Amino acid sequence: NRERAKEEMNGPPENDLCSICHSHFTAPCQANCSHWFCGNCIMLVWRHGSTLQPCKCPLCRRPISLLVPTEDTIRNRSDSAVSEVLANLETYNRYFGGRSTSLFQRMQDLPFLLRRLLREMMDPQRTLPLVIRVRVYIAMILSVVYIVSPIDIIPEGVLGVVGLLDDLLIALICFLHVAALYRSVLYFRHAGSLTNKCF
Repeated sequence: NRERAKEEMNGPPENDLCSICHSHFTAPCQANCSHWFCGNCIMLVWRHGSTLQPCKCPLCRRPISLLVPTEDTIRNRSDSAVSEVLANLETYNRYFGGRSTSLFQRMQDLPFLLRRLLREMMDPQRTLPLVIRVRVYIAMILSVVYIVSPIDIIPEGVLGVVGLLDDLLIALICFLHVAALYRSVLYFRHAGSLTNKCF
């Protein structure tokens, strides 16, 4: 089960095909909507429209603000074709990965970011920066302490189920904060910036 989860983060599902070219994946990358594409295919979709705006996912029509290549693709950087695709993905991520997104889009990106973060934290071979790990743990611990604490902004004893709203809000804020931290890690890793050497 752990191996399957690791594979899902490192590449598209087995026997799956790129939804753009309907062929086996070449230099695959995952979009922030969780869909997988050939790196070159999704770049063609972007260039077919306005290059001043992020392209929309061909499957779910959500704006793509981040494209994460697989580790195998990154390892094959010495191949000139793969290197060109990675350079294009880095350019795309530089343009759109660092932009602030709406609360609605952040909520939509939560499953993608939290799944990847959890798998990365569980994998001993991954090296998530210590400062990010510490901030994730602090955010999670503080939110759990608040949720289990009898002291609430909206007390459950007085307002019943409505009193759970503040607990849900704190959990949501925690998840959004953690997801934003991890997104910044992915951005620095895959936007071709000088700082990505730290990650």
